[in-house]
Amino acid sequence: MLRLAFQGLRAHPLRAGLSALGVAIGIGAMIAVIGISLSSQAKIQERLAELGTNLLTVRAGNSITGSSAALPVDSPQRVARIDGVEQVGWTAELSDVNAYRNGFIDRGATNGLSVAATNGEILKATSTRMRSGTWFNAATQKFPTTVLGATAATRLGVVSPGSLVEIGGISHSVVGILEPSLLAPQLNTMVLVGQANASERFGFNGAPTLLFERSKDAAVEKIREVIPGSINPRFPHDVSVSRPSDTLAAQYAIDTAFTGLLVGVGAIALLVGGIGVANTMVITVIERRREIGLRRALGATKSHIRYQFLSEAILLSLCGGCAGVLLGMGCIGIVSQVNGWPPTIPPIFAVLALVLTMSVGAVAGMIPAVRAAKVSPTEALQ
Repeated sequence: MLRLAFQGLRAHPLRAGLSALGVAIGIGAMIAVIGISLSSQAKIQERLAELGTNLLTVRAGNSITGSSAALPVDSPQRVARIDGVEQVGWTAELSDVNAYRNGFIDRGATNGLSVAATNGEILKATSTRMRSGTWFNAATQKFPTTVLGATAATRLGVVSPGSLVEIGGISHSVVGILEPSLLAPQLNTMVLVGQANASERFGFNGAPTLLFERSKDAAVEKIREVIPGSINPRFPHDVSVSRPSDTLAAQYAIDTAFTGLLVGVGAIALLVGGIGVANTMVITVIERRREIGLRRALGATKSHIRYQFLSEAILLSLCGGCAGVLLGMGCIGIVSQVNGWPPTIPPIFAVLALVLTMSVGAVAGMIPAVRAAKVSPTEALQ
């Protein structure tokens, strides 16, 4: 029966190939969408596991009068005294202080960058790494030196430490450039200076604008509730606390929902491919009426004829399914390589895809096979 099915498909290779292509596109789309989504989610989970979900970001909210509130100067020390807190880093945006590549740049072209003072705990608290150069030490944080966020370095045209940039009208030496920060994206567009440098040259009063608090996993929610009252006992609602990893979790949920939508699109493509298989088999039955009549005259039963055409439909879909699985896996590999994701596709999905294509072939070929079995030998041979 399998040999007869192969012979039937070889009789019209172009038609069979186009029908199989429809199935291949449907299966390939489904495999690619699921695999790409799983690879993206695996990267998110990898980053969450690496960075942790125990980072809290603290900033001043609005006061009860609607005006912008401010964090107290000693707010980092207040947070550090909370049980379970491991690191507290902070940044303080310096108002009316801008950074430029040099003194010839238009003063209005700030490129969306902000200049901020910071302390030594910020890297540990935010799990941010140095791309090149070094972080501030006891000496460099007093002098006109700066560490650039990843985006800030790009916009200022700085590719390596040792370059000079102008901050607040004073030339500063770049001592380091940060890697892009996932959980603290604010750092990416910051031009950072040491606390002592900011106090001496820019009149920094010591009040932070952003706190980054890292704690033990088990204590995160408790600390999240305690921080506002610890920083501002009189008006705790003036303090806003958020968890950056919640953004990644939301991204994970969006990816999952979007995957469901795209899988639906792939299913529609597969349905169209199944209709193509059914159409091919109907045409095949019409063209091979004389062959069917001859087989019936030579002793073939209705069941033989039915199974022959059903086998052709299943084989046609299976060929398309195999091509679709390879196509989908190829897409997963390419997209994962380009985005730096770990390619993820459970083998069970490939098996299920092939089972699905065979099912589509069986359903698509059922009606043509039944019609072929009902062909009268005498009418077919006339």
